[in-house]
Amino acid sequence: MSPEKHRLGPVCAVVGDDAFLRHEVRLSLARLLDTGDEQGFAVGTRDGRTAQWRDIADSLCERSLFGNDCRTVVVEDADALVKSYRDKIEQFVEKPAANALLVLELTTLPGNTRLAKAITKSGSTIRCSVPQKGKELTQFTKLLKDWLVYVAREECEVELKRPAVDLLLELLPTEVGVLYQEVVKLSLLSGEKKRIDADLVRDHVGSWRTRKTWDMIDAAAEGRAADALSQLDKLLAAGDEPHALLPQMASTLRRFAAAARLFEQAEQRQQSISLRSALERSGMVPFKLSQAEGQLRQIGRPRAKQLYHWLLAADLALKGHNSTKDRARRELEILIVRLART
Repeated sequence: MSPEKHRLGPVCAVVGDDAFLRHEVRLSLARLLDTGDEQGFAVGTRDGRTAQWRDIADSLCERSLFGNDCRTVVVEDADALVKSYRDKIEQFVEKPAANALLVLELTTLPGNTRLAKAITKSGSTIRCSVPQKGKELTQFTKLLKDWLVYVAREECEVELKRPAVDLLLELLPTEVGVLYQEVVKLSLLSGEKKRIDADLVRDHVGSWRTRKTWDMIDAAAEGRAADALSQLDKLLAAGDEPHALLPQMASTLRRFAAAARLFEQAEQRQQSISLRSALERSGMVPFKLSQAEGQLRQIGRPRAKQLYHWLLAADLALKGHNSTKDRARRELEILIVRLART
């Protein structure tokens, strides 16, 4: 998109309950504004549950020595802010500060309210909910399929076949974040062919097995070794192979390792960075950020720094002396136990 062709206005309302879509919209806005800031916006974010309007208004009027001329404030969970300061926000929409953009991430914004009408007139409203039925759902599904093919090609460097996309939508709920995660997982299983076809989807995607795989990874990252080992046992009994499960575990654990490294590097440069920001920069899927932050705290810095070494050792073992199914299973169990709560 070109900024000159898309005018946002003084306020952009990002409305809906899909956290993944909200995050993607934020990244798109960052590209649209061309802020030059690696976090996306020149002014960071505010928590709408605790923020004071006077502080937000001051930030919108400030000017930075660096970055572009547009001062932007993103308010997460902004429903509480709107409830407390609706009149002041309406006044801002009518008489905004120059070169300022207020982004409100809201769960709901009824179209018959004065604020919604004002934003529609002079700003922008972006919906981040999945339609439930009718023509809107049909159109959304078509766009979603095209986007999944794009993600596979541009982000994962694999070819996602159209029959495979159709099968994914049959097997899984229409949740954008879940489908994105499945495409990433399947790209790891595509091997040298670099192609995701219907057979690959049929072999590795299913409502029960998909849920149990990610449950096992979450349990391992949270230090619940007994739960993770139990899930592993069920997955192997259902026919999953350890050699297929390790790449899925590694995909998440490598992001924890990368986040820990980013956090430590920032400390060495005497820069401030939050765990959430480090996880976001490591590539953690947006709708998992809050949960991942708690998981990384549980893992802790010493073990997070060892994750690359542990994953490499497990991968080499599965390709070498522990390549049989029983021995490969033992490597996964060792990895799970290493992440257990101490």
